[in-house]
Amino acid sequence: MAPVFYPREVVKQALTHNAAAVIFAHNHPSGIAELSQADHNITQRLKSALELVDIRVLDHIVVGDGETVSFAETGRL
Repeated sequence: MAPVFYPREVVKQALTHNAAAVIFAHNHPSGIAELSQADHNITQRLKSALELVDIRVLDHIVVGDGETVSFAETGRL
């Protein structure tokens, strides 16, 4: 089951910190750092929500066992 998250809470936190941009990161409990379709969907939802208040998403980094994968570096952002 995918974790529950609420874009409005992310937007609220970004506004609280007066952020102009954000970088997301999360770990994959499997230890495999690869970008899943669920990761892509969540990133797009967050990006859309933050665009409404002029906050840019600079990157979303997935962390595995000793390695990371970046949405920005792979051209998916």
